[in-house]
Amino acid sequence: MDLQRLVVAAEGAWEGRPGRRGRPPAHFRIETYLAHGGPQGTVVRGRVLDNPLEREAEEDEGARAAARRTLGTFLTNELPDVPLRVTVAGTTVETRTDRDGYFVVRVPTDPAALVSPWTDGTIELAEAYRGIEPPRSAPVRVRVPDASARFGVVTDIDDTILVTGVQRVRQMLVQTFTGSALTRMPFPGAVALYRDLAAGVNPVFYVSSSPWNLHSFLLGFLRHRGFPLGPVLLRDLLGTRAGREQKHQRIREVLAMHPDLSFVLLGDSGENDPRVYADIVREHPGRILAVYIREVRLDPGDGRVEQVSDAWDHDVPFVLAADSDAMRAHAAGLGLL
Repeated sequence: MDLQRLVVAAEGAWEGRPGRRGRPPAHFRIETYLAHGGPQGTVVRGRVLDNPLEREAEEDEGARAAARRTLGTFLTNELPDVPLRVTVAGTTVETRTDRDGYFVVRVPTDPAALVSPWTDGTIELAEAYRGIEPPRSAPVRVRVPDASARFGVVTDIDDTILVTGVQRVRQMLVQTFTGSALTRMPFPGAVALYRDLAAGVNPVFYVSSSPWNLHSFLLGFLRHRGFPLGPVLLRDLLGTRAGREQKHQRIREVLAMHPDLSFVLLGDSGENDPRVYADIVREHPGRILAVYIREVRLDPGDGRVEQVSDAWDHDVPFVLAADSDAMRAHAAGLGLL
């Protein structure tokens, strides 16, 4: 059983508990994800849960403690139909969570009111909900590209910057459930490459097929290892529209919200990144500067990446790279660093 099927089964069993939705929330919590804003407004995402705050990873904690913490992120009591008020840069909109507790809203912010690199906003309970009264709120941080940004970066996470082993299911499960933001390792040279690509001003957007349950872990990993901070756009494995957006949709959103930026795309050869990125290049002529694919296949001769590269008919460089150094050398030759 792969990770997705395992998580779906566990979440389904947990959510099927009798009486789960009938009681007043004991640990009402608005969980916010890093947002992003620009000329086309601001996109804000989050989830409302009836769960205590997740414990942070600790140095020298054992595998069992890490596994308990990770499992807890999947056993969520989500709260549906929660009325929320989202305010960013003086503009407010109202929304409600979906059946899985997620919300995603576009706030029509004035670009002149957004402050780079980060603008702070607020998400608050708009009215009483199942015995919970306002005020209940949570801050949200919005990544705002600076006018001096030369380009943006869209990157996958698993097996692109984070050593995961997606094709080795047993290894991936062990690492996912027994590791932490403090113990999981980036690929050699990845941190320096991404910091040089960001150059202090170029925004980085992390787009992954990992579940939203891992958002805090991935954010902690990025912070701990020194990667440039940016929105981490994930998906739900079970099924509502707000949570289960596909990678195509999330990348299209980033490009649409930041029309003045060109982009560099980074991914890996283990799953569908080459095909997804080929679609993005075709759909957005003139917007993509280069595509970098980290070679992580167990069988590099399986031909899947070559099906994309052999049919590549764009002026955009498509680089299948063995390591971060190879990406760096090519990016430097294009003047991206």
